[in-house]
Amino acid sequence: MLKINFFTPFLLFFLIAANSFGQSQTYLSLYKDQLPYFQELITGGQYQESPRNYEGDPYYLDRTFGEGTLSINKIKYTEVPLIYDENADEVITFHPIHRQKILINAEKVEEFQLKDGSVFRKYVGNETYLHDKNGFYRVESDGKIKVLKKYYKTKDPIKEVGKFTHKFEEFSDFFYWYGGEFVLVRRKKQAIKSLGLNKKDVRKYFKGKSLFFSGDKERYILELAKLREDSSNTFNGFAE
Repeated sequence: MLKINFFTPFLLFFLIAANSFGQSQTYLSLYKDQLPYFQELITGGQYQESPRNYEGDPYYLDRTFGEGTLSINKIKYTEVPLIYDENADEVITFHPIHRQKILINAEKVEEFQLKDGSVFRKYVGNETYLHDKNGFYRVESDGKIKVLKKYYKTKDPIKEVGKFTHKFEEFSDFFYWYGGEFVLVRRKKQAIKSLGLNKKDVRKYFKGKSLFFSGDKERYILELAKLREDSSNTFNGFAE
């Protein structure tokens, strides 16, 4: 996969461009020359901030840009300033000349990695899931049977009269994915059954681990996937 350093020209032109509008126009041209895929990256339009009377924010982690990576058309851009809007399921960068938050065209994004190392990838085939939107899921385990986590935020009205009218609340769901098929994991029995695991084998595997589905659902789901991956029985798809 081709890799292009994205952040260095961004930072350089962002600092220099503060001198004058005329120089900004010059540096914008240089910026486009440095980034041949400029138009492809920035066609998402300007990002609209949430209203000030909304409590919290729609972002994963926080509202601060950090260096990440971005994969578009098999090209990996490194050191990209990124944040992720969970509510809109959109990836955002900034324009170094006009100092604006810019949406990256979600249809073109294949994968992105944020400043904390979290990898989000686009998956299709889960459109009936209410929060699928642009199809970005955090990859928790990247094996044959993948474990995916969908982060999303809702905008809920605040009943009390005050400064804020709405607030953002964060939620998440877990999925197993194999061969284009998703399984939403919400119960232990369902997770075990979907992977075609034997209950006796599961009890034996977890004996002495002090790990329970109700106490740490994420680790339990990951361990079940590992158990199935390590099984000598061939996995041909999820059991109904």
